[in-house]
Amino acid sequence: MNSFEIFLYYFYFVVMISAAIYFFILSRKPKGVPLYEYVVAMMITAWSGVAYLSIALGQGFIERPEKTIYFARYLDWVVSTPLLVLSLALTAMFYETKKNKVLIASIMATDVFMILTGLIADFSPDSLKYIWYSLGVIALFIILLITWIPLKRIADRHEQLSKHYKRVALYLTIFWLLYPTAWILGASGIGMTQGIIDTLAFVILPIFSKIGFGLLDLHGLRKLKTN
Repeated sequence: MNSFEIFLYYFYFVVMISAAIYFFILSRKPKGVPLYEYVVAMMITAWSGVAYLSIALGQGFIERPEKTIYFARYLDWVVSTPLLVLSLALTAMFYETKKNKVLIASIMATDVFMILTGLIADFSPDSLKYIWYSLGVIALFIILLITWIPLKRIADRHEQLSKHYKRVALYLTIFWLLYPTAWILGASGIGMTQGIIDTLAFVILPIFSKIGFGLLDLHGLRKLKTN
């Protein structure tokens, strides 16, 4: 890594920790939003920042002759992205007294499967990596199905919540589709984008998908009327 890439990872760490602190401050006046919603947002950003700090410190990656494998990204994603879908599911069930635990567990488990297949793909030779990548894409498709069918159906029971849910679900969907696109175009895939472009992609995307989602979701929920 060059010095600018190292700077980007340090910058990412500072931005993510700052976001976690902001979500903590926001939680002091919850405005009817359950505390666990804020805790999840704090965990997502704090863990993501710490995981990327390991890259800045020269620990979160493995140098190989053909490419560099940033395993710390997967350590980030395997924790933060299941929490993102948990947050989305909790938003859909905002007015539900009894949460659908089976649905929550299903979308979170599918997300973990998706991330781990990506990790295996990154360590696999070209002859095998697209098999694992394809399995991850299938998992993503299942996540989107759960997002837009059963979870949306739950949110649709309340008009204002339905509008908010569709907004945040669409926001996340866009970034969920950008991630595998960046992966397949980058050094882990066909290698069309490498070096600083690859680094920028995996710094910018999580800032928007994690912090952006947290801001959009929490501020939207704070505007809803509680039962």
